[in-house]
Amino acid sequence: MNDVKEKLRLDKYLWAIRIFKTRSIASEACDKGKVKYNGDSVKPSRNVHIDDEYEIKTEAKRWRIKVTGLLHNRVQYSEAVKYYIDITPADEIQRLQYQASSFHTGKRLSKVGRPTKKERRDIDGFLDE
Repeated sequence: MNDVKEKLRLDKYLWAIRIFKTRSIASEACDKGKVKYNGDSVKPSRNVHIDDEYEIKTEAKRWRIKVTGLLHNRVQYSEAVKYYIDITPADEIQRLQYQASSFHTGKRLSKVGRPTKKERRDIDGFLDE
C-alpha cells in the first residue's frame, strides 16, 4: 500500500499544501510556466519528491518552497505548513510587500465614498428643508 502512495502529482501537492485554491488552478499555473524546478517550467503531472525545491508564482506572491513531506489530501493550513519549508528570500518578500501596498484593487475602503442609506436620507432631508 505504501508503494502506491509514493507517487504524487505536483498539481495535487500544491493544492494539498494550500498554495492554490483548487487543483485545476494549480495545474493551469504549471501549464503557464508559473511553477519552476531548477529554473525550468514543469508539468502538473511531474512527480514530487522530498527535498525538491520549487519556485511558484501566484497572484499574491512569489514562493520558493522545499518539500519536506508528501501530502496526498488537502488538510487545514496549520497541518499543511508541516509538509514544506518556505525558503523565499527576504528581499523578495519585502519587494512584494511594497508592491502590494502600492497596488490598488479597485475596492473602496469601508465608510469611504458613496453615502450609506442613513447618510443618504440625512442628505435628502437636509436638501428638502
